[in-house]
Amino acid sequence: MTDIAVVGAGVAGLGVAYALRETDAEVTVFERREEVGGRAATHRRDDCVYDVGANYCKDDDERVADLLSGDLADGLVDTAGPVWTFDADGEISAGRGDDDRKWSYRDGLATLGERLRDASDATVRTGVEVTALTREGDDEWRVEFEVADPDSPMAGDERADAVVLTPPAPTTAYLLDRADWGAGDDALREDLVEAAADVPYRTLLSVALHYPDRADLPYYALVNTDKSHDLGWVSREECKPGHVPDGESLLVVQPSPEWSRHRYDDADDEIAVQAADAAAELLDDPDRYEFDWADVVRWRDALPDRGADAQILDRGAEADLFFAGDWVAGEGRIHAALRSGLETGERIAERY
Repeated sequence: MTDIAVVGAGVAGLGVAYALRETDAEVTVFERREEVGGRAATHRRDDCVYDVGANYCKDDDERVADLLSGDLADGLVDTAGPVWTFDADGEISAGRGDDDRKWSYRDGLATLGERLRDASDATVRTGVEVTALTREGDDEWRVEFEVADPDSPMAGDERADAVVLTPPAPTTAYLLDRADWGAGDDALREDLVEAAADVPYRTLLSVALHYPDRADLPYYALVNTDKSHDLGWVSREECKPGHVPDGESLLVVQPSPEWSRHRYDDADDEIAVQAADAAAELLDDPDRYEFDWADVVRWRDALPDRGADAQILDRGAEADLFFAGDWVAGEGRIHAALRSGLETGERIAERY
């Protein structure tokens, strides 16, 4: 029997586990957070359900679309309304040629991770951070971890025939750089570290703003296409069935990467006020300056700007190392991360 250790329970890591569900492999997924799904993250407050990381999952990947509309379809909802654009001057224009469906779940996009976890046969350990990797001989890895429970902190390790790394590229590079390969191929490790470390990432803030009333608007969301505005994205969660009570409004505002980096460590209330002011000005709606409540979520390594060198990553299999995620796929989208996980899981199934 083959033991597979997957680091990270975002949709890529859970996609690996899902792809291996009908094999003889024993799969253990390690996730440092208490929740699964990664950027497929959902918060809840005052009868509102809102997606605070990825806004939706696109259906333009046939394989992912078949999976979501098939095995994972229960509770799936389609976001109503198109995505429009705006420029550096805040000029709003209709449409951007994006007619794909924009899927979430009635209980939020985090449901995707939960469904993948439940559909796999993997052991998923949350609140467990992988701290080190050690190569034991030619065909085994020792995965060292720490349990973050303040009431019973502990450390431990498990053996694995293969390891799949799915965290953001900077975290993956850090783990690889610290790994003890014993008598392994140091040149390969250096190449893998460099390939992961070379992927640039955008830092993003996600600000949810709740209002007691809503405006009648012809779009679901606005996206800045010239990358020259303080805001990058403004969307209306009320366009997702079941997310916001009738008559109320909840905006998800994501400032530009530059804006997010500069204000990342500011207090939540300061970020919320500035985001609301910018959104109200963009929407030309004075009622959006004053919100009922806000929720600020920070994503240090949110989205890759490009993918890693696939040929170098593929060589990791020589040392029983595999990789999955949006930074592997080269596209910072949930559907791309999930597809990457499914493909990596199938590659492992063929190899072992």
